[in-house]
Amino acid sequence: MYARAVAATATAILGTAALLSPTSDALAGEVGEPTVVAHRGASAYAPENTLASIDKAAQLGFSWVENDVQRTRDGQLVVIHDDSLRRTTNVEDVFPGRAPWKVKDFTAAEIARLDAGGWFSPAYAGTRVPTLKQYMRRVEHNHEKLLLEVKNPKLYPGIEQQTVRLLGNEGWLDRRHLGRLIVQSFDADSVRTVHKLKPALTTAYLGTPSVAQLRQYARFSDLINPSYGSISARYVSAVHAVTGPHGRRLGVFAWTVDDAASAWKAAGYGVDGLITNRPDVVRTALSTG
Repeated sequence: MYARAVAATATAILGTAALLSPTSDALAGEVGEPTVVAHRGASAYAPENTLASIDKAAQLGFSWVENDVQRTRDGQLVVIHDDSLRRTTNVEDVFPGRAPWKVKDFTAAEIARLDAGGWFSPAYAGTRVPTLKQYMRRVEHNHEKLLLEVKNPKLYPGIEQQTVRLLGNEGWLDRRHLGRLIVQSFDADSVRTVHKLKPALTTAYLGTPSVAQLRQYARFSDLINPSYGSISARYVSAVHAVTGPHGRRLGVFAWTVDDAASAWKAAGYGVDGLITNRPDVVRTALSTG
């Protein structure tokens, strides 16, 4: 009787641990080449952060894509990098009197009217800024994996809760999807909030904390994702020596690596992932380096 009780308790504990531990494909601890992540989709070849860009990444054979999430005036989450619509849409033409054209000052319906592809190429004229819901459904359709950045969280109080809720509503917080999802931010408080909201999520801090700070970040972040120009082999080794919130060593995804020389250099440091606008270039460099 006692033995059965102990076995049942152990099974329950192991089951709980399995539910709480993310299974991100990018952090599986496999020996080999770094994971290649298409930055804002395959953004060298299609307009960034659009459905066309993640479709292009899929066509090129890449499963991991990265995006940026912000919020409209009426509370909708949209996928766009800048806090202004000016650089990647025709907002100045459509709404000429609304400078400085901040995302937070426009409704989702207004943003849906904008051309987010014509600036890149006439071939992409008419491409739209996707909502996060539209984006997640396309990622799912393409069988892709997502590195989602919470952008400018100080501008959008509560965006972490809203993002996690939407991910849950779209089915991305079950065990199968948690292996295909990482949430990151340049804001440590935002990463900490996401970790508290959903401990099973894999999280990442964007930046290069000092070696002395790594254990502090490891309380809520599974990865440290720095600019590749800010790191060294010694720094990557120091990150790898620290255990993260899910009992694995911290990972390192370096950005933004767009040429062969940079790819070889960063890979030589021992990074776990390379974030790039030109995933095909990086893949070729890694396979021939």
